[in-house]
Amino acid sequence: MRICVLTGAGISAESGIRTFRATDGLWEDHRIEDVATPEGFRRDPVLVHRFYNMRRADAARAQPNAAHRALARLARRHQVTLITQNVDDLHERGGSTDVIHMHGSLLGALCATCGHRFPATLVMRSLDRCPACGKQSTRPDVVWFGEIPYHMERIWAAVEDAEMFAAIGTSGQVYPAAGLAQHASRAGAATIELNLARSAVSRDFAQHRIGPTTSVVPEWVDELCG
Repeated sequence: MRICVLTGAGISAESGIRTFRATDGLWEDHRIEDVATPEGFRRDPVLVHRFYNMRRADAARAQPNAAHRALARLARRHQVTLITQNVDDLHERGGSTDVIHMHGSLLGALCATCGHRFPATLVMRSLDRCPACGKQSTRPDVVWFGEIPYHMERIWAAVEDAEMFAAIGTSGQVYPAAGLAQHASRAGAATIELNLARSAVSRDFAQHRIGPTTSVVPEWVDELCG
């Protein structure tokens, strides 16, 4: 079976990584505009690097959980395209080998001047120079508000080709990811949401499994793998 899976912050939350919540305009006690926008980076690159250095350290300490490992097992039995909104590498450490990071990765660095991409160090600084152009304009290779997510052509193609579309641990509040279920349904795929609570786009799914992802995802994978 061709299965397209989208994962969000909820799958990593059970590994101890705090989820993003936009209701109060704060993220890890910082204003979103200060740490998750290109404008915030231009205003205060020291703050932004400090923020993402902490996130990188938190992600390095976290361990993949049963949901991450279950999805790796699913890919061994079915044709799975795994798309994640998460910038950690828990899917890879959980055994998944081809993960589409639509919002980038904490493991990557990007030059804001020339666009060169290279591996991030555990601690990045505003004074770091780009290895390609030498400018002191390196930033985390993550997608901020106002920027276009990565790999969208590949993502849309996978969604349109899927026989089943599953969203796991997603809030349904961030587009274009929140629109993928509706697109999959229109293309004829079965749709299922696996989440701690119903998402903002819960109506776009034909099936729902509500509960901790470390419980509902392994159970769902067991059913699909027989």
